Formats: sequence, structure tokens, C-alpha cells
Amino acid sequence: MAKSILCPIDFSESSLHALRCAVDLSSRYNCHLAVLYPFRLIQTSKDEVLEAKKKNEEQAVVKFESLKSDYLNGKTLSFSFSPEVGFLSDRIEDHLRKNSILFMVIGKNMNASNQENLDDVLKHAHVPVVFVP
Repeated sequence: MAKSILCPIDFSESSLHALRCAVDLSSRYNCHLAVLYPFRLIQTSKDEVLEAKKKNEEQAVVKFESLKSDYLNGKTLSFSFSPEVGFLSDRIEDHLRKNSILFMVIGKNMNASNQENLDDVLKHAHVPVVFVP
């Protein structure tokens, strides 16, 4: 698989700044952009968990679709969007293990909503990381 830039987002202002930077870098280096949206589920029953997962994924896809015209308009860029259940650091580690990632672009304040700190993310990111304010 071609080299990629990984950009985790949570739709916060910080992560959207990172996404804009990642789009520019992907265009400049002519590589695939992998956009990752990790989210957490806390429910009590199996049926509630499955329904919440489906709803979160659908909402994430709708949000990302609305961003495409602002962030990807006019770009001939290969990209993918993956909404995934789990901790930010676990999802990053999984993507790094399964894909050929050049580097990661992440919003400096993005992880606040995931209740993780940057140290946890960096422990699992064995690639260069570009932090965007």
C-alpha cells in the first residue's frame, strides 16, 4: 500500500486545523490521507451498544461529508475516513501496525474530548508527529 499521512480528528477546532494541515501535506507529498475518528461507547446492554455504535458512525460520516467541500475542494487527493470505537492511542497504534504511515498530524488540544493525554498518544505513535495548535 502507498504511504499515508494519519490524521486523527474529533471534529474539535484543534483537530480541524490539523485536518487542514494534513490535507495540505498530503497534497504536497502526493500521498494518501487516512482520517481517523475514534470514539468511545459507554452503554449498559449489548443492544444499546450496537445502536449507539451505528448512530455514532453515521453521525461521524455526515459530519465528515460536510467538511469535504471546505477541506478537500479542488484537491485530487486520495483519502479515507474511518470512524472507529476505542481509545485514541489504541486506534492510532492499530493504524500504524496495519498501514504504511509516513507521519501523523494531530491537533494539540484534540485529545481532551477523548480523556487521554498526549503522552499516551505518543507512546503508541512510532512515527514522526506534527502537532497543530
